[in-house]
Amino acid sequence: MKFAVIVFPGSNCDVDMYHAIKDGLGEEVDYVWHTEGNLDQYDGILLPGGFSYGDYLRSGAIARFSNVMKEVVKAAEAGKPVLGVCNGFQILLEAGLLPGAMRRNQGLKFMCRNVELQVENNETMFTAGYEHGEVITIPIAHGEGNYYCDEQTLEELKANKQIAFTYHGENPNGSLADIAGITNKQGNVLGMMPHPERAVEELLGSKDGIKLFQSIVKYWREAHVVNA
Repeated sequence: MKFAVIVFPGSNCDVDMYHAIKDGLGEEVDYVWHTEGNLDQYDGILLPGGFSYGDYLRSGAIARFSNVMKEVVKAAEAGKPVLGVCNGFQILLEAGLLPGAMRRNQGLKFMCRNVELQVENNETMFTAGYEHGEVITIPIAHGEGNYYCDEQTLEELKANKQIAFTYHGENPNGSLADIAGITNKQGNVLGMMPHPERAVEELLGSKDGIKLFQSIVKYWREAHVVNA
């Protein structure tokens, strides 16, 4: 399986994401600059964290108009796995690939620490390696991770099982319904504020994040064996 790590001006977690795939999984991965106009050669698309375009206007608001985002939308519509982490999640929201919006953290402070997440849906291509209800440890690093949507959208997220992860025990940012990560209705686009790429080996304090990437690869391989 071959992954693309999309790099925007201001991305700073692209290296973490690259090494999670290359060293953690042993899969092929390339850095892909935001000006790229074709992602057809890639099987999975990864939007890393950081401060794309300095987070001017709103987090992810300018990156949403980058040339490469047309290809990200195309990949999502084709059913390819698309993962957006932290700023990547914010970009997916701005691009309309996921519902809702991000507000500043409830305490108006940047947070950087490990948190506990609960797996709410383990029937997606991103979460199949976890148990339903499993509690995992993943780091956060954000100032605008307070997820919000209207009541109708929240009910749809619940009804469609689009809530993949919630904060367990403590909600660090005030996110609605403790939401830490959601998918689109088709289940092939995941946005999450916590950083699974920073939790792929014990040296980092947790390796709970590696199961997410392993789940993607397992899904992709099984799908291609069936379709071969």
